[in-house]
Amino acid sequence: MGGASVIVIGAGVVGISTALALQSRGLSVVVLDRSGVAAEASAGNAGALAFADIEPLATPGILRKAPKWLLDPLGPLSLPLGYAPKIAPWMLRFWRASWQDRYRSGVAAQSALMKLSRGAFLSLAQHQGLEDQLRHEGQLQLYEGAAQYRAALKGWQLRGQHGVDYQLLDSAGAIAEIQPGLDARFTHAGYTPGWINLWDPKQWVEALAERFVQGGGRIETGEVTALAEGGQSVVTADGTTRTCSHLVICAGAWSHQLARMLGDKIPLETERGYNTTLPAGAFDLKTHVTFPNHGFVVTKIGEGLRVGGAVELAGLKRAPNYRRSEILLEKAARFLPGLKTTGGTQWMGFRPSCPDSLPVIGPAPKERHVTYAFGHGHLGLTQSAGTAQLVADLVTHVPPAIDLTPYRANRFKTFL
Repeated sequence: MGGASVIVIGAGVVGISTALALQSRGLSVVVLDRSGVAAEASAGNAGALAFADIEPLATPGILRKAPKWLLDPLGPLSLPLGYAPKIAPWMLRFWRASWQDRYRSGVAAQSALMKLSRGAFLSLAQHQGLEDQLRHEGQLQLYEGAAQYRAALKGWQLRGQHGVDYQLLDSAGAIAEIQPGLDARFTHAGYTPGWINLWDPKQWVEALAERFVQGGGRIETGEVTALAEGGQSVVTADGTTRTCSHLVICAGAWSHQLARMLGDKIPLETERGYNTTLPAGAFDLKTHVTFPNHGFVVTKIGEGLRVGGAVELAGLKRAPNYRRSEILLEKAARFLPGLKTTGGTQWMGFRPSCPDSLPVIGPAPKERHVTYAFGHGHLGLTQSAGTAQLVADLVTHVPPAIDLTPYRANRFKTFL
């Protein structure tokens, strides 16, 4: 049996960032993870700090487009028919989140968390001496023709209203000045010059974990099988019991299973994402490139490139369908003539997602000694430092920097 002031369940980017933030407040912290540091989504994501992405996935009219996507098993958004009955309650809440009232409130909440997270992330990088891991190279979102471009303008205007700096490009020549070598089909683009990427997201989490341990923290491996005493007693599969004064659940796609142990039913699903990481020399990429109408990105990772994205709503147990990675790579080769597609490594990861695209951040409704911090979807890395700051505020009884009402765990109880 071991004791700690705080136990953080989850050693991904949100969990490790949170552990560091709690440690900085003078607390004794143990991180507990089923697999180890950066072993899941934090290992293979695109490395993007997407502070400009304030629009939820559930946008007004999304369900008019979704059926066409969902019927294509290899399209940008897919739902295997066998999984449809299980995910139906989540999809109903997703549909409700796309209504104008909740969409507007979702944008406001996402924007507030993004502003906090940007400042917190840059501060964390500076404080930990990790500024050399940041790439300040911007991002291009590319459109095939004027129709796609016009359809995207509302989203760009929305970004501008929330303080995002961007430039709109309406010629292949202007685009080529930022990223040469693109296929001629891409005639329009939106460019966010302030966009930041990490050198390598796995290395980032590992560096934070190293600093956490150097500061006296402990990282232990074990799958949690039971929570007792209001979350102050944590039991793992090997029979070990650990006690704490406060528990923080940051376990990504497995978090809802832990919340259920405390009597909370939270509609958390997984946006299963696929990618292929190519070795050095695959393509001379100057900036992070996004193909929004195809649901994937091409980005630098270390000395190589990562081609990935798409959303597969298929839960935690279904075997990966790596044909999805192959399709993305084939598209990337058409869109980036000259891309060398050999020697790549495929990957699939679980993005923990709530129906309204907002994370759950705040106290467990039934247990005052437990704080939730999960469900960030594809924005876990982006919002990790901001979430960590908010959790540390809650645990140490400091008023949080933003209103946490939109992220409360019990917000899904009322459907209409």
